[in-house]
Amino acid sequence: MVMNAFEKSVFTTNAVDGAPLEHDIYSKGEGPIILIIQELPGIGVETLRLADKLTDAGFRVVIPHLFGPLGKLSFAGNFARLFCMRREFSLFSTKKTSPVVKWLGALCQDLKQQYNVDGIGVIGMCLTGNFAISLMANDAVLAAVSSQPSLPLLQSKALHMSARDVADIRTSLDEKGAMLAFRFAGDKLCAAAKFDALDSAFNGDRERIKLTHLEGNKHSVLTLDFIDKSGSPTDLALQDVLGYFGDRLA
Repeated sequence: MVMNAFEKSVFTTNAVDGAPLEHDIYSKGEGPIILIIQELPGIGVETLRLADKLTDAGFRVVIPHLFGPLGKLSFAGNFARLFCMRREFSLFSTKKTSPVVKWLGALCQDLKQQYNVDGIGVIGMCLTGNFAISLMANDAVLAAVSSQPSLPLLQSKALHMSARDVADIRTSLDEKGAMLAFRFAGDKLCAAAKFDALDSAFNGDRERIKLTHLEGNKHSVLTLDFIDKSGSPTDLALQDVLGYFGDRLA
């Protein structure tokens, strides 16, 4: 099985709507904890390569299995699954975040307590890139990376969070320091207007989210379109991520 190198557990919480909700959790490595929130295509070899990069750098990686088959990509299949998971995902919602963020927040709190650490790091990508931003308001999250945040779908100028969420995240970022966000300059799914909206919401008086535009027209900075070559734009982005988490979680 593709996840043989990982320890498997189950996390259940009623934080979403008062009823139990559970997902499998896969973890490996030793050191400060980084939660990787899967992107739309699924937990494929590219996500596992990112996990290896992080564990090789001295982190413990935790990956919740939220949807789709393990070890392979399924764009159309997972997109259809997400439409059936309306209890957790609100793909087109503006001015509010998806309910699954409450489940993820409860998991972050559990990891903080379980490992007796000051806090953890989070990486969100594509449709979960916005979740990493929202989770910075959680006191169990000390650092977060948002890669090509793409929600709400088809509305690049809108935010997938409420005005109150924005205020809480801004306050938390003032206390914890700026987080990181990445996109390819020519990405049409995470368009420039998305970063403009984030810049307007968070960076008016100071830099709370460091917004980085990479050269190219690809989409997945850290996974599917990652160029595993020293000095490539994506490799430099990964080095920024490793240094950032090293500083914040040491």
